Amino acid sequence: MKLLLPFLLLLLGGCAADVKPWQKATLAKPQMRPDGGNALRVKFNEHIFVSKEGVKGGNGVSGGGCGCR
Repeated sequence: MKLLLPFLLLLLGGCAADVKPWQKATLAKPQMRPDGGNALRVKFNEHIFVSKEGVKGGNGVSGGGCGCR
């Protein structure tokens, strides 16, 4: 138990890092997006989603069938 607290503090201490202005360009690269900037992967994932859900489209604006957003 005595070793757990320092380990957790060390682990959570990395979350408090500030992003410097010159580092923001690196974080804005297409590879940092959730899809990895890979258009083929996005198309593949959409194909799998369509196959599993049986629906097509609807990846843009969310809303119900009533026209509201």
